[in-house]
Amino acid sequence: MPTDRKIAVVLKGYPRLSETFIAQELLGLERAGIELVLISLRRPTDGKRHPVHDEIRADVHYLPEYLHEEPLRVLRGLVRCLPKPGFWRALGLFLKDLPRDFSRNRFRRLGQALVLASEWPGQPRWLHAHFIHTPASVTAYASVIAGTPWTCSAHAKDIWTSPDWELSEKLGLARWTVTCTRMGYEHLRSLASDKSKVHLSYHGLDLDRFPHFDGTHSNRTGSDPADPVRIVSVGRAVGKKGYDVLLTALAKLPAELHWRFEHIGAGELTGQLKTLATELGVSDRIVWKGALDQTDVLAHYRASDIFALACRITADGDRDGLPNVLVEASSQRLACVSTAISGVPELLEDGENGRVVPSEDPQALAVALEELIRNPALRHRFGDAAERKVRGQFDHHTSIEQLAGLFASEWRAA
Repeated sequence: MPTDRKIAVVLKGYPRLSETFIAQELLGLERAGIELVLISLRRPTDGKRHPVHDEIRADVHYLPEYLHEEPLRVLRGLVRCLPKPGFWRALGLFLKDLPRDFSRNRFRRLGQALVLASEWPGQPRWLHAHFIHTPASVTAYASVIAGTPWTCSAHAKDIWTSPDWELSEKLGLARWTVTCTRMGYEHLRSLASDKSKVHLSYHGLDLDRFPHFDGTHSNRTGSDPADPVRIVSVGRAVGKKGYDVLLTALAKLPAELHWRFEHIGAGELTGQLKTLATELGVSDRIVWKGALDQTDVLAHYRASDIFALACRITADGDRDGLPNVLVEASSQRLACVSTAISGVPELLEDGENGRVVPSEDPQALAVALEELIRNPALRHRFGDAAERKVRGQFDHHTSIEQLAGLFASEWRAA
């Protein structure tokens, strides 16, 4: 791999506890011999970091989060970019986009691109955007200004909340785009003029961080009030995670079953969910852990009996792709129940290695949870089968090799 091929990776925010899949990819690319510089559109808001963030060597460069906060920096970027041959072409793209998306965010994207192209931290030879919405817009404008090629990783919300015209045009501008679920892959291919430029690449899991669990998950059946079945979920308290549906399902469980639910994660809906739990009469069985680092999350997977996540599609189209937490939990032989949204069925096959129920159906979710609570042998069977699938098909080294190969093929052709 050429050592002079530095890649600037454009991220919406860095570091983020909820985006471990990005962090492990960055570290994997570094270990594959690719030099990186990280460009973040926002400063971190999480109070904690995962251990993987401390292993990434790349410098981090922050663009102005809001243009009015650093007006001189933005103005300096404009002045420096005016003489560049690509400036006027980028301005033309912006003026074409503006009537279709007349928003402050659209102006912000151009301003951030001007700062990026003028400061050009680390002198990268390539740009790569994580997420095909805002980061890809900044990257596309900066690419044209600087005359530097770019590529993209698309995920979930960014695909399903972006208009087709914008996706189609970005797919045409980027050298190639990878995405992490079959559903997203098919959707992007349907919008791409050159379908060969769209690639499917599951994130996978760094199995060195999630090694085989040599212990044993319990044989609890929910019959002992002193030793309840432990149900865990990891995810931000946001609409697409469906925690209101999950709480409703828990409240529907038979009164004689004894269980405890632990939620790991922060989010804007935490207060509303706590209120809902009280209204449903289950608040005394729920522990709200808040955000935890990866080491603590792993310990909770191993100590629990069931992992539950009620993914849904929100009114604006937002949804998960394949939640990495499902892959993590499965790697620890933890029986999972989730919903038939996006890439979830690409990991979990109902009745084979987990339970998959319709979205927005708390009754069906309650039935699946009751079955798993009462039947520890079934939990063990599902957990064993899920781990085999993860270790056979979701090792992140495969995706790193694929990405590194895509970059290498571009550089060989240059």
